[in-house]
Amino acid sequence: MDDLAAVAERLTAARRVTVLTGAGVSAASGVPTFRGPGGLWRQFRPEDLATPQAFARDARLVWEWYDWRRTLIAACRPNRAHDVLAAWSRRFPQFVLITQNVDGLHERAGTSNLLRLHGSIWEVKCSRPCAAGARPWREDPVAGAPRPPRCPHCGDPLRPAVVWFGEALDVAVLRRARAATACDVFMAVGTSASVYPAAGLLPEARQRGACTVEINPDVTDASHAVDFVLSGAAERVLDDLDRATR
Repeated sequence: MDDLAAVAERLTAARRVTVLTGAGVSAASGVPTFRGPGGLWRQFRPEDLATPQAFARDARLVWEWYDWRRTLIAACRPNRAHDVLAAWSRRFPQFVLITQNVDGLHERAGTSNLLRLHGSIWEVKCSRPCAAGARPWREDPVAGAPRPPRCPHCGDPLRPAVVWFGEALDVAVLRRARAATACDVFMAVGTSASVYPAAGLLPEARQRGACTVEINPDVTDASHAVDFVLSGAAERVLDDLDRATR
């Protein structure tokens, strides 16, 4: 029995399935990574802009970058990987999808029971934050509206509701993600699973008895620490698994 068939057998018998996704899931949709030599924007790196310090220094510049990113992502569509995971969220009795992506494509594909570790590029919150503006909400910007937008509650600048470099993950979201490692099958899809605390979820799932699976075209730090490695693009491997479990 090859690895794909073995994983398919585990999935068929599973009730509790948890999937951790990263940028590789959205690659086939054309979502740019905004990192590396091809990810430069006006000679700024994400590490230069996605920080509280950058926002405090030049909120308008940071918003200009996020509006540009939103425009690019808005033109992208969910791919087969997103569609399979959305279908699994309805199929398995206890399914949790934990994503490190902020692009919103899992939501657009119709995935339920979704945990966003790094927030959403489509949501905003008060930068102060005031009590009423601390909880993120979806922004529907008006064309030509001034940037940065202002909090409707206190008038301070709004910021994208994403986790910036140097910021901690939401404690409640991380708690729910760790609880989801108590599962039958845990998959890391399209992620290097090398940055903590997200990197700790896979070994925690294995320690708790889950069958652990990595789906990635490249070898990662997690490859040696899982039960099965399925090498290939997320959209292809997930489609093969979906077909094999019907």
